[in-house]
Amino acid sequence: MITHITKENYKSVVVESKLPVLIDFWAPWCGPCQMMGPVFEEVAKEFNGKIVFAKLNTEDYPELTNGFGIQGIPCLILTKSGKEVGRAVGFLPKDLLKQKVQKLYETI
Repeated sequence: MITHITKENYKSVVVESKLPVLIDFWAPWCGPCQMMGPVFEEVAKEFNGKIVFAKLNTEDYPELTNGFGIQGIPCLILTKSGKEVGRAVGFLPKDLLKQKVQKLYETI
């Protein structure tokens, strides 16, 4: 299941989460972001119970985006207790995304 981050739920979803949170920073006009969406959802199923997968629309919530210094999207940031522990920028095919997420997960 994918959680959609808003300014109202940011603290409970990201900062207070007992699990690491992988945030997909995206925008509706971004072609690579649209391609990443289904891949992100597929990989989320494989890490269910280990990592919270969340999406944050950079157009709707620029104030949340700015705190992470996002310079290009799609940008995936893994957080633990609201702090960044790793990131990947650009579209990643499923196998590469799964490998990257696993590697990041093993470091925390």
